[in-house]
Amino acid sequence: MQEKRAASKRLSRRTMFAALLILIVIPATIMLGIFVLDDRKYYFISLLIVLYTMIPFVMVFENRKPQARELIVIAVLAAIAVAGRGAFFMLPQFKPVVAIVIIAGVCFGAEAGFLVGATAGFVSNFFFGQGPWTPWQMFCFGLIGFVAGILFKKGLLKKTKLSLCVFGGLATLVIYGGIINLGSLLMVTPSFSWAALLATYASGFWFDLVHAIATVFFLFVISGPMIEKLERIKMKYGLMDSQDGMQR
Repeated sequence: MQEKRAASKRLSRRTMFAALLILIVIPATIMLGIFVLDDRKYYFISLLIVLYTMIPFVMVFENRKPQARELIVIAVLAAIAVAGRGAFFMLPQFKPVVAIVIIAGVCFGAEAGFLVGATAGFVSNFFFGQGPWTPWQMFCFGLIGFVAGILFKKGLLKKTKLSLCVFGGLATLVIYGGIINLGSLLMVTPSFSWAALLATYASGFWFDLVHAIATVFFLFVISGPMIEKLERIKMKYGLMDSQDGMQR
């Protein structure tokens, strides 16, 4: 019994490959866009990130054909994240995107979490404005969903409101805020300095704090009913195994 539990918590080769893409290839691609392409080919970089994201997600179906309803669920979650970001456009930083991405990662696996986050960041910026910040936002949103999926698989993140809210607040403040502020600095100046980075973090802290509070608020409000409905869909249609992403 213990061996089965331990096996269920092991990361698959697919997830390890996804981690390689997310933690090495995607950051290298973003750096390529900044230092080689002068931040002028952000559409190209964004599309590359979407492509990288789809590779491990497609590998989920290596032993079977995908069902349309499986893809629809992921597409709907991304659409909800986009709609949620647009619905709260009048409140800077107060958005439900990270909350929805975390729920996607917890319910459907790390790869799905990254795909929902990256897609939501790319598509929503057609309304908010595309720019060199788009690849950074895609990476941040997606990374949080990926980490949520891995931590849930390892048993370190639970589907309780307390666990999700604590993780959501910290992830938004540390992961999203930490990376996006670095990106902001690199977008405005080619010369890096620790003093400039510290100033960027200080000036962006309150924006990051509001974003983190928003994530905690939305997780507290929507995580329970949303996860319950998604679990019903999974059980009713046999879409995705709760312990291994979308494998049956």
